[in-house]
Amino acid sequence: MPVWVKQRRSYRPMEREGLKPGRYWVNHPWLCALSLLLCVLLSSCAFFLPTSLLPLLGIICAVLLIQGVLLGGKVKGLFILFCSQLTITLLLYLLLHGGERINEGILAVVRILLAMIPGWWLSISCSPHRIGQVLSWCLPHQWAFVLAACFSLLPHLSQEVREIYQMQVMRGARITPKALINPKNWRELVYCVLYPLLIQLLKLSKQMAVAAKLRGFGQTNRPTHWPE
Repeated sequence: MPVWVKQRRSYRPMEREGLKPGRYWVNHPWLCALSLLLCVLLSSCAFFLPTSLLPLLGIICAVLLIQGVLLGGKVKGLFILFCSQLTITLLLYLLLHGGERINEGILAVVRILLAMIPGWWLSISCSPHRIGQVLSWCLPHQWAFVLAACFSLLPHLSQEVREIYQMQVMRGARITPKALINPKNWRELVYCVLYPLLIQLLKLSKQMAVAAKLRGFGQTNRPTHWPE
């Protein structure tokens, strides 16, 4: 008689999401602190630099993009966000100002993209627990834990959006790219994708809070961190 063997599957979230363990480029606290300062500086420059210096900032952000891709990051989310933001901004400028100030709308969207790239690179190059350790140097460790948890949720956000979007399309929601050409369907996109995503993130944050509480987080003023 045949013998059926049930193979035990190990649960490894990083492998399930297609991420390689140990992929983080920055693992030392001081290097992580410098990366965090660089991220804040570049994101601020995206809004305050004059237009003539934006190409230089664009070159720096392009280097960060290339390094992030080599570390396993996905630029599809940035591309979709840029295209959607550009489309909405151009439509608003066309309705309010006509075609005379369309260049200002494009420049505003480019500045927003340049401000987001350093944060995207930081979430890929630095581990969340190392970011939390650096933030605890100048913030209460409860606040540092919350900010580090937000960084850890960024890689999973695009996966959640993709799954919710696909399920809503299968249910017949009018949120396909062809249907979204009609502005009347934008409201359905909010109700079918954004609201479920917000509920899912609230549920996930509650689970993280319960897990931290069960592990005794907050019972000491000097929490420990994972070693090098």
